[in-house]
Amino acid sequence: MKQLLIIPILVFFFVACEDTKDDLDTIVPVEEEVAPIVLEEYGYVLNDYNVVRDTIRNGDTFGAILDANGVSQNKIFEVATVFKDSFDVRKLVVGRPYVLLNSKDSLQNTQVFIYEKNRVDYAVIDLRDSIAVFNEKKPVNFVEKEASGIITSSLSQTMSDNNLSPYMTERLANIYAWTINFFALQTGDNFRVIYTEKYINDTIPAGLDEIKAVYFEHRGKPLYAFNYAPEVDTTNVVADFYDEEANNLRRAFLKAPVKFSRISSRYNLKRRIAYYGYKVRPHKGTDFAAPIGTEILATADGVVTKSERRGGNGNYVKIKHNSTYETQYLHMKARKAKVGDFVRQGEVIGWIGMTGNTGGPHVCYRFWKNGKQVDPFREDLPASKPLDALYHEDYFAKMSALKEQLDCIPY
Repeated sequence: MKQLLIIPILVFFFVACEDTKDDLDTIVPVEEEVAPIVLEEYGYVLNDYNVVRDTIRNGDTFGAILDANGVSQNKIFEVATVFKDSFDVRKLVVGRPYVLLNSKDSLQNTQVFIYEKNRVDYAVIDLRDSIAVFNEKKPVNFVEKEASGIITSSLSQTMSDNNLSPYMTERLANIYAWTINFFALQTGDNFRVIYTEKYINDTIPAGLDEIKAVYFEHRGKPLYAFNYAPEVDTTNVVADFYDEEANNLRRAFLKAPVKFSRISSRYNLKRRIAYYGYKVRPHKGTDFAAPIGTEILATADGVVTKSERRGGNGNYVKIKHNSTYETQYLHMKARKAKVGDFVRQGEVIGWIGMTGNTGGPHVCYRFWKNGKQVDPFREDLPASKPLDALYHEDYFAKMSALKEQLDCIPY
C-alpha cells in the first residue's frame, strides 16, 4: 500500500515540475512602438498635411484652384500681383502636375501650392501666415552613358531604333551644323557618343543633359567633336566643340538654312528646263525642300537689308553679314525678320512657303561673295578661331581620354 500511495505523489510532483518549468521558459512578446514613416517632399513633411495631387486641366486657373480649396481672394490677388515676377499665375500649362498641401482640420484649406514647371523645376506658394513665393529644383544627379548607331534611313530613326532620346538628334545636328549636311546622310554613316543623362532622386529619368564627346563618320570621313570649356576664365571662353586638333567646329556659316531638309535643286549655271524648251536658265541658288511652315534659319550673324514680297522671289529676306558675304532666302510663307534687325546665326527669320515662282514648298538659298552669287558648297568658308594655345595642355589631356573612350564604344 505504501508503494501505491507514493507513486501517485511522485508522478504528481514530476508533472508539477514540468508545468513550472514551462511557465518559466514562456516568453511573452512585448509590442514595440513602430515610429511612423516620415514622408518629405519639396522641403515639407507631407505627414503634416492632407496631400492632394492633380494636373492642370483645360479651363483651370490658379485662382479657381485655390478658391475651391478655401484660400481667400485677398491672398490669391496678392500672389498674382505682388509675386508676379517669381510666379506668373497666367502661365499654368495644361498637363503639368501640381500639389496642394491642405490642413488636417475639418476645413482642409490649402496651406501650400506647388506647381511643377518641368520634371526638375517647381514653384512653391506658401500661404501660411505671410505669403512666401519661391522657385526650387528637385535633387538631380547625372549619369554618364555611351551610345552608338549606324544610319539605315535617317538619324532620327536610328535614334529611335537604339532607344535614344529624340533630343539627341537635334543636339548632334547642332554640333555638326557647320560640317555635315544631315539631310544628306548616307546608309552606313555611323556615330558614337558619350553623354550624361539627368535623374531625379537617382531613379526618375529627367532627360538628356550634356554631350561630352562625339565621333561621327560621314561619307567615310571621321569627325570628332569634344565639348570643352576651361575651368577658369569662363568669361572669355565658353563651352564649345572642338576637333582633335583644337579647331572649333563652328564656321561663319551654317551648312543649310533648314534643319532636316533635302536639297531639291542645286546651284547650276547650265540648268536646262523642259518647260522653257530646254533653254539654259541658270539656277543661282540652292533649293531646300521642306513642309510648309518649317522654320528658316539665318546661316550667319548679320543685318537684314531687305524683307519684302516681290515678283518671282515671293516673300524673301536678305542679310548682309560683312563686307564680303550676303545671303538671301526666297519663297517664304511669312517673314519674321524686318529690315534693320540684327539676327544671330540659327535665329528664325521666316517659314517655308510657296510664294513667287515655285512648284513646291521650299526655300531658295542664295549666297553672295563680293557682290557675286556663288555656290556656298564650293566655297572654303571661314571658320571660327581655334582654341587659344593657353588652354591646349588642359584640352589635349581631357580630349585624349575621351577619344580613347569613344574609340572603344561598340556598335
